[in-house]
Amino acid sequence: MSLKKGLKVFSILCFVGLVIGVIYYFNLSNRHKAIVKTRILHALNLIDSEWEKNSSVNSFTFQSPSLLIDNIYKSMEGPKAYKYFTLDDTKSELLWITGLDVSAIHNKTNTSISNDFICHMNIDIVEQEHFGRWNLLNRIGSQFPRLISLSHGIESSQFPEGYGYPIFSDESFFLTTQALNHNITDSTIQIKHNVSIDISKSKTIKPLKPKTVFMMLPFDINNPYEIPDDDMQNACIPMETKNHTYYNANGQALSGHWKIFTGKQTFKTNITNQLALKDTMSLHKAIPHLHPFASQFTLVDKTSDSIIYNCFPKNHKDKIGLGATPDFTSKTGVLLYPEHEYELILKTNNTSDIDQDMMASMFLFFYDEEMDIKVKAYNNGN
Repeated sequence: MSLKKGLKVFSILCFVGLVIGVIYYFNLSNRHKAIVKTRILHALNLIDSEWEKNSSVNSFTFQSPSLLIDNIYKSMEGPKAYKYFTLDDTKSELLWITGLDVSAIHNKTNTSISNDFICHMNIDIVEQEHFGRWNLLNRIGSQFPRLISLSHGIESSQFPEGYGYPIFSDESFFLTTQALNHNITDSTIQIKHNVSIDISKSKTIKPLKPKTVFMMLPFDINNPYEIPDDDMQNACIPMETKNHTYYNANGQALSGHWKIFTGKQTFKTNITNQLALKDTMSLHKAIPHLHPFASQFTLVDKTSDSIIYNCFPKNHKDKIGLGATPDFTSKTGVLLYPEHEYELILKTNNTSDIDQDMMASMFLFFYDEEMDIKVKAYNNGN
């Protein structure tokens, strides 16, 4: 084959590949378009693709790569960045996470912009490494390894005084930030997220144990996008069936990401099995994760018919979004019992004229007596 003919064939193949790629891209969901677009922009360095890390006496800060806002990105849809980090890999030192904060900034000026551009910030531990260091191997795989999540409406949170989460300075963790845009349609901007982790070196802090509970609502797996005709309680229409789909012991399909209709609705989920309490535990912190149009989110002790935590998020009045989502903090703690049943109740008020999406979870933090014994033994040996 001549050089000229070879170049012609190569050009044709490149053109065909480009056409196929364009067709593939435009058939993706908004969420997957954001993933592909962000990876290409970062790989080609068309926008800033580097993370930055800095430290001070009482905190570590991380600045994300640039995230391009060029479309409406509802919850779970926006461009995101993620990376494994250590706080300080030059030494192995026991530190305590006592609070976290995430904020949005303009990528060029580093000035603060609306936190409406924050979908969520997640920190996941590496279970094998974290629990292996403490010889708590029975905890590996016991639940999803998410330590904490801050999200739209709750971009800052502190553990109660005297409590924290123990982590070694050279221990790996996984940091994720994702952008959000419910309202801006007339401009394109680049943003970054600043993440701050407050730390302490005190030897008197009590450890907290995280547990995540979330609402799951039943749907018809064979006809998922219509409400069943029968009396299936709390039935929902899932946003999709590939992600956030679960099954209970009876094989019933459940969704953790579903549609809410216009007007007011109430949803309930029994979370007793999610909590899986084996002993009485003291709850000291609860951080909710909600989407816009949530109006009330309640953690209930069904056995005692009492409210443990009642969250009233504030929605924006002139645009879509959550202005504030109060969390729960208690230094003295609230006791939860293994023989009791617990429930999450969510009320929504969709004031828009179209269906919207919803998720509802709580990141709960209990006093960790077993870890406290481990920490005291470690401190006595150091």
